[in-house]
Amino acid sequence: MPNIHTPDLNLAHEKMRAEIARLLTEARPIGFNTFFMPFITAAAVMGTTAAVIACLS
Repeated sequence: MPNIHTPDLNLAHEKMRAEIARLLTEARPIGFNTFFMPFITAAAVMGTTAAVIACLS
C-alpha cells in the first residue's frame, strides 16, 4: 500500500486548516454586527425622536 502522507499532502492540509481558521475569525464579527444592527438602529431612532420631542416641548 502506498504512503499517502506525503509532505505535499501535509502542506495542503495545513493550508486548508489555516484558511478555514481565517474564514471563521472573519465571519464572527459579521454575524455579531448583523444580529444586533436592527436593535442599535431602533435605539438610535427612539433616542433621536425623544430628543426632538424634548426640544419642541
